[in-house]
Amino acid sequence: MSDFRHIPKSRLEAFSDGVIAIIITIMVLELKVPHGNDLEALKPLLPVLWSYFLSFVYLSIYWNNHHHLLHAAKSINGRIMWANLHLLFWLSLVPFTTAWVGENHQGEWPTALYGAVLFLAALAYTILQTCIIQSHGEDSALARAIGNDWKGKVSVCCYVLAILLAFINQWFSDCLYVLVALMWIIPDQRIERLNEIR
Repeated sequence: MSDFRHIPKSRLEAFSDGVIAIIITIMVLELKVPHGNDLEALKPLLPVLWSYFLSFVYLSIYWNNHHHLLHAAKSINGRIMWANLHLLFWLSLVPFTTAWVGENHQGEWPTALYGAVLFLAALAYTILQTCIIQSHGEDSALARAIGNDWKGKVSVCCYVLAILLAFINQWFSDCLYVLVALMWIIPDQRIERLNEIR
């Protein structure tokens, strides 16, 4: 059996980058060319374009913070590799939920499922982060940099609330999805500062 300690981080990063690039490619291929040659023809596609834009922002946030997190890690092991695949699994469902919510932008279930995938991706990222911290030790510089991870906890709570609100008013859910994206639009400063020190 191979020793995971001898697998370079760069391989995991390259694989993850490739998967996220494919996810974005699949998502953009879902955009259909409008029938018509004026701006009016774009009107029916505005919800689709909006859902694509928001999902692109989310994937960009994950790609950015994932890069910083792996850069801060000194080594990887089997648990980290599986946790990373777990994250990529949920991210790979983003094109499906994006397309569904774009085509049914006032639908309860599409809005709720969109939030559910974001919620599960956030949990998967937290698990990956925890696995890396555990492999480095609770007193490591990375563990201290992440601290109590209040942004991660607030994000998860917002997703749960957005899922519930999808069955009351989808606009409330959309506002919460945008709020979480705005919280994370700047790369995680805690880890970024740690990487600068190193």
